[in-house]
Order: sequence, then C-alpha cells, then structure tokens
Amino acid sequence: MKISLITVVYNGERFLESCINSVIAQDYADLEYILIDGASTDNSLEIANKYRDKIDVLLSEKDKGMYDALNKGIALAKGEIIGILNADDMLATNDVISTIAKTFSSSQTDGVYGDLNYIDPNNTNKIIRKWKDKPYSLGGIKRGWMPAHPTLYLKRSLFVKYGNYSLNFGTAADYELMLRFLFKHKIKAVYLNKLIVKMRTGGMSNASLKLRKHALDNDLKAIRENGIKLPYLTLFLKKIRKIQQFFH
Repeated sequence: MKISLITVVYNGERFLESCINSVIAQDYADLEYILIDGASTDNSLEIANKYRDKIDVLLSEKDKGMYDALNKGIALAKGEIIGILNADDMLATNDVISTIAKTFSSSQTDGVYGDLNYIDPNNTNKIIRKWKDKPYSLGGIKRGWMPAHPTLYLKRSLFVKYGNYSLNFGTAADYELMLRFLFKHKIKAVYLNKLIVKMRTGGMSNASLKLRKHALDNDLKAIRENGIKLPYLTLFLKKIRKIQQFFH
C-alpha cells in the first residue's frame, strides 16, 4: 500500500529540515514524499534540494496559498492513501506511517487519524498542550468535535469523489473538507490511539485578533455549508473543546 505524504512550504527555512528528516526516518518502505514550495524567497528550496534524492516529487512555483498547494500535491500523488505534514511540524516517531498503513489494512476504513502534541517552537521537548482524540461520531461533529487535521490520512479516491480543499473558506479549508467528508458524506474513519504529529505552536489563523475573527467567520461558513443545524452552537463547542487540551 503506497502512502503519499505532502508537505507544502513557503519561506519555511527555519523548521523545514527537521520536518524532512522526520519523514526520511520513517520505517515504512512504500512511502511517496511530495514537497510543494510556493516559490519561497528564503532558503527553503535550497534545503529541499539538499534532500532531493529522498523527495519523490519536488515542485516550486507560485500558488494561491497553502490549500492550493495541497491540491497540487494531491493531483501529483500516486499513493492509495494521502496524508499531510506541515513544514513546521514533525512526525512523532519513526513508525507513524507503518502503523497508519497497518490500520488501513486491518480495518477497511476510509480514513485514519490520531493524537497531536503542540510543542514549543524552539524546544521540541516542551509540550504546550495535547490533542488527545477519540472515536469519530456524527453526534460528536455536531458538538464541535473534529479530528486533528495534521494527523488525518485519507484514501485518495475520496478526493476524486468528493473534491479537494476549497479555496473559499480561508484558514478553515481543512475544517470544511473534514466536515464534507466525515459529516456530509459519512465516510468511515478510525481513531488510532497513537501520537502522530508534533506541531509547533503558532499558525496563520492565530496571528492577530483580526485574523482570529476571520477564522471564526470561516468556521461558521464551513459549518453552514455542510448542513449542520445550530451552527453557532457547534462553533461555540468547537472552541470550548480546545480548553481541555491544556489539562491532559
């Protein structure tokens, strides 16, 4: 079973090398690594080229943002399963991909997701909060639950059938895709009780109050788009759920 892992980067020279190394260290043989660079003006492309023999597909050109770049990666992917790894993040252990592959093989599922640790950007051993997940349910989505998107691996056929990331939802494009797949189309997803990703704190939706307001608006738009009743309640509960991540 070939698994395609996509990293998109734009001016991410600071952490890109640790991201790439966490992929290279995986013990799973049938792994396709795709790196999409948005025509970075820093040394990101030079860093990627340093590992060119370990990267199956390397594309560098201007794009319309992270989700447009992800869609480019999906179009180039040859794997039966597709996952993503943000350029600031790392796969948590060397057996992440092999464990995900085993879960797909044993459960006949459409998707697999797991746990995520938010870590200090400079001290990767310092955990800021933990996203400890749970089994998927439609009722949980209505109550504001969603899987940690960076841990979610999906069959490539789902993108063909239900579409890629929409560019109409800003930073909520990942949330909208998960709502579309999990809630609207009711795909089967399995929770893997394993730490999948170490994610550095920060992010494009949390940089300012204005951006946070845009993020909330886009979340609400995604909820409404996918037919969830009481959208304001779902949005409220989605935000409240983050609090518990600080107490694991």
